[in-house]
Amino acid sequence: MRKLTLTCLLLTSITSSLYSQTLFHFGKFPVDKKEFIRVYEKNAINQKPEYTREALTEYLDLYALFRMKVKVAEDRHLDTMHSIQSELDNYRSQLVKNYLTDEEVQNKLIREAYERMKFNVHVAHIMIQSSPLAQAKDTVAPYKLIDSIYNAIQKGADFGKMAALYSADAGNKDNGGDLGYLTALQTVYSFESVAYNTPVGKVSKPFKTIHGYHILKVLDKRPAVGEVKVAQILIEATATKTPQQLEEAKKTANLVYEELKKGANFEEMVKKYSEDRFTNENGGEMERFGVGNMVPEFENAAFALKFRGDISKPVKTSYGYHILKLVEKYPVPSYDSMKDKLKAKIERDSRSEVARDIFYNDLKEKNGFREYAENVKALKEWFKAIPDTGAKAHTFTQSDYKGADKPVFIIKKIEYKQSDLLTYAEKVTQGRVMGPKDLIFSNVYDNFVKTVLNDIVEQNLMDENEDFRNLMEEYRAGIMLFELMDRNVWGKASKDTAGLKAFHEQNKNKYLWNPGFRGVIYTFKNENLAKQGMKQIGKKGMNDEAMLKKFNSDDMPDGLSIERGFYEFAKFDRFAKDQIVQGKASEAKKNDDGTYSVLFAEEVHNEKYPKTLDEARGYVIADYQDYLEKKWNKELRDMYPVKVNKEEFEKLIKE
Repeated sequence: MRKLTLTCLLLTSITSSLYSQTLFHFGKFPVDKKEFIRVYEKNAINQKPEYTREALTEYLDLYALFRMKVKVAEDRHLDTMHSIQSELDNYRSQLVKNYLTDEEVQNKLIREAYERMKFNVHVAHIMIQSSPLAQAKDTVAPYKLIDSIYNAIQKGADFGKMAALYSADAGNKDNGGDLGYLTALQTVYSFESVAYNTPVGKVSKPFKTIHGYHILKVLDKRPAVGEVKVAQILIEATATKTPQQLEEAKKTANLVYEELKKGANFEEMVKKYSEDRFTNENGGEMERFGVGNMVPEFENAAFALKFRGDISKPVKTSYGYHILKLVEKYPVPSYDSMKDKLKAKIERDSRSEVARDIFYNDLKEKNGFREYAENVKALKEWFKAIPDTGAKAHTFTQSDYKGADKPVFIIKKIEYKQSDLLTYAEKVTQGRVMGPKDLIFSNVYDNFVKTVLNDIVEQNLMDENEDFRNLMEEYRAGIMLFELMDRNVWGKASKDTAGLKAFHEQNKNKYLWNPGFRGVIYTFKNENLAKQGMKQIGKKGMNDEAMLKKFNSDDMPDGLSIERGFYEFAKFDRFAKDQIVQGKASEAKKNDDGTYSVLFAEEVHNEKYPKTLDEARGYVIADYQDYLEKKWNKELRDMYPVKVNKEEFEKLIKE
């Protein structure tokens, strides 16, 4: 409840400059004017700070109170709690990732992606499968096969026939490996780069992706067609249909097309004929799409439409017959309008590794990284020898490797030994090795190096990057304050049973029912049961359990439901007030769902009536939290009186 009232004050920093001007003190602790301005502007509504006396005074009061609470949290050493340290570490590791890239390279990749998006490339490919987890010896045969296919094509073999014979891509091997038109950011980066860099009509040399080995042929390259939005009428004609059904589908599609040519309304024909359940309720309109997102026949027909409202002839795909109407065409947007979106996509795309690898290599060079290759190799050979059978199958510990005191690399004049690498390996693998050991070791080693480099980046950021330092300090202050508020206000209000009870008792006239009754609502499945029930309600021995047993059975488990509580008259306007009489069942009234309700008032209150603590608990807790927070705020202000530097404050005002 009250947790939601925390404002952006959680997102503030507590750093200050030794030589800057002090704007105010809370107790004996100074707050820098520059820091106050930074926080004020950052947290301004719509990023438009008002430098009026009123706005500044209000925010200074809030910020001073915030700083007092953070000071209390620091004095209690809340930032040493394991939960807070863990959360802070997680946040730091996520934040550091934003700085692990070469910005210049990233901008080049963004521009490259955009320039490629100006063109669509029509490609066919042949793929020989090879797992990214395969050991080196297991990649030899797939490479030899793709190389022999490439050589055969160079000597005149037909690309399409070779695809049909050898390609592991079942989705297109039977049509010569044809993938249709592609654009940037649709495939893995290595595949995309080969597609865009291979001349039209030429076949690429073999190359590798995470899917295996490929060769591709560029069939065409054209200016990008952008995206298109169409509406469709689908007449299903899938492979599961009989020949007669397929013929009927074709006839229906042609009939619909002829009707449209004569002026029939497209939306009406959608409702009448279309079997696409996803679009037949909205005139057949589909989401806009670009090249490479639909089956080629559908895509070609859609992009062939030139003007809004143009209608295609029936187009046959594996789904059936489609009649398309052009709704809108969308050209490739400008670079400026796409840059942020492209950046986000590239950060999730395999090409982001390019910028990151360059960044890491540069970082290694700057910090004097040197690898002891022989010591790394020795450890790798030991790792590869971890047994696959026996009591210690697939397991290891750091202590298993004797004499692990040789360095694997040095950086910033600090040596990292084999034992350091093994300790890291045991932690990330939990001491179990399942799969190709040489590849697992290489990945563990690379990640260990990157972890060390990340630590260097993090320390450099804390020392040299004010924005990073501020963000970390803001988050630290925020999570400490959250913990402190939970202890002093939120959690205390919920757990302090005696205090909550006393607060309710002192303020019980605030929590009132409007005039009504305390009693029971009996809801019967039908009128007949309601009439029977009215005769039983209030009888001796007919308590809730007895009533439910009498009117519910295996044949009719929902014959009766019972609800107890306090009910305000206003919510039962179907019942005349004089029908709700203490100790007497009311008439049965029909509900909207066909059930019947009977009211039985055990107490009638014609004036406002106090709610019990349980009935008002949510409101009482919220008010008690508010009371506790205000009380605590006053204590803090008394403990840390605020003294404002009026001269500096006046300089801030711009009215």
